[in-house]
Amino acid sequence: MADLFERLATLGIAYDRVDHPPVYTVDEATRLVPSIPGARTKNLFVRDKKGKRHFLITVGHEKEADLKALSRVVGVPSLSFGSAERLARHLGILPGSVSLLAVVNDTRGAVEVIVDRELWQSGRIRCHPLVNTATLSIAQEDLARFLDDTGHAPLILDVPERTGG
Repeated sequence: MADLFERLATLGIAYDRVDHPPVYTVDEATRLVPSIPGARTKNLFVRDKKGKRHFLITVGHEKEADLKALSRVVGVPSLSFGSAERLARHLGILPGSVSLLAVVNDTRGAVEVIVDRELWQSGRIRCHPLVNTATLSIAQEDLARFLDDTGHAPLILDVPERTGG
């Protein structure tokens, strides 16, 4: 985690930080994370059917991403959630700590980043700093610089939303 904060400092990226009990779900985050500016997020680590391509998908906390529809948008046969082992291997984090900042650990460029357009247009975005016991709020333009610096220019698109039951 120290490397992440060093990287943010080197890039001159300011952030607001709150520490809190561990959170694993959006509901827990809603209850346990103290008020901080910025759009709340939901982060999904997924892979294609063959496990050759990996994606970090970030949407607003209220959005239910339609992985079947998204797979068509990104041109892969299907998407499914990546295992905890894959998450650790590619992003160096544990389940519950998934966030855009985790790409700092993907030095091989194995993970593609997709961010929902509506979320990306927020002024500030909340992210875990590689652990689920803290949350940072970072200005969108600073987050864009961070992602670019790590070699993970995000694909910004309207992530399809699940409808119905």
